[in-house]
Amino acid sequence: MTKYITLLLTLFCTLYSFSQTQDSKVTIGTNYTIKSTILNQDREIQVYLPDSYTTSKEEYPVLYILDGQWFFTNGVAIQKSLRTPGAIPEMIIVGIKNENPLRRTLFNGEKKKFTSFLKDEVIKFINNNFRTTNERIIYGWEAAAYYISELVLEEKDLFQGAVITDGGYASEKLVESFKSDSDVYLYIANSKRDIYYIESTEEFNRILKKYNPENLLWKYELFNDEVHETLPHLAMYKGIMYYYHNYDSLVFESIEAYEKAGGIPYLKSYFKERAKRFGGDEKIDNSTKNALIWLAWKHDKFKYFSFFMEEFKDVLKTKRYQSAYWQNRLGQFYLKHKDYKNAIKFFERGIKDYPNSKFDKMMKEGLHEAKSKL
Repeated sequence: MTKYITLLLTLFCTLYSFSQTQDSKVTIGTNYTIKSTILNQDREIQVYLPDSYTTSKEEYPVLYILDGQWFFTNGVAIQKSLRTPGAIPEMIIVGIKNENPLRRTLFNGEKKKFTSFLKDEVIKFINNNFRTTNERIIYGWEAAAYYISELVLEEKDLFQGAVITDGGYASEKLVESFKSDSDVYLYIANSKRDIYYIESTEEFNRILKKYNPENLLWKYELFNDEVHETLPHLAMYKGIMYYYHNYDSLVFESIEAYEKAGGIPYLKSYFKERAKRFGGDEKIDNSTKNALIWLAWKHDKFKYFSFFMEEFKDVLKTKRYQSAYWQNRLGQFYLKHKDYKNAIKFFERGIKDYPNSKFDKMMKEGLHEAKSKL
């Protein structure tokens, strides 16, 4: 009987615990219905607001996803994962549902009507109800890719960026006639295994190469391991990263890559362009400075290490370096390369500012060695 009661209690606790977990639901956005007078029908859209939206007064760029019924969640996932390292800004994500067969009708035979719906009802609704900037990106797959190809060339002020995959084409006349006073980014992806649409994408790429319109910044990439149904998710990620290619801090895989890029002049031009596009300071950011110091240390490039330590000496005052660990690490590297004066400086600072740390003995030994070599 005791065993039976114990079993019942265990089962009750398990079921109670399980029931508690059911109370919390994960949501990634809100559904809205737009009563479209242009399309003469109710249309559903999905809206995701970034984590900081309710606690800030900031305005946000917007990513519009055609065929939101399939790709809205992917857009939210990319936004949240890329925000962790700060590779892109926080964004509002809008998914526009377009179920078959309606989607093909709108994207093909009734394009002008759908564009009016997009401009005058969807974008207007988002701008009126949420804090948005004028920065908009649009994404489309398959039939939507063909629609967007022409849209960004005809309505060049509507979207600053476009990502299309598994389809896309615009005529030579339309490409040649494109004119814009500001940059428009177009990212195109496909696979040779997408036997349905690869020919038109290749032809679109040929036309773009032929005319290479001014202020249309375009890129075409093939991902031949993918097929028609698997590429759209990867393409969205790659396209967003292409649009925000100069938003994040700079990271180089080697000192040689840093030199090949252009060294300090390149860093200055990169951050100047970044500030021009996204606002903020034109100065080289601390993350890039830290990465270059670390790179020179990791690859034992003492010449560059010494240069970066002097060029970026302001970063040494930041919180990152305020520890015995860093004072010892820097001091040991100077000692290894017989720069005894700088080794003494970091060892003495570490011993004085961080007494009795686990690096204390190492720093004292390093200090004694450095002084004995002077």
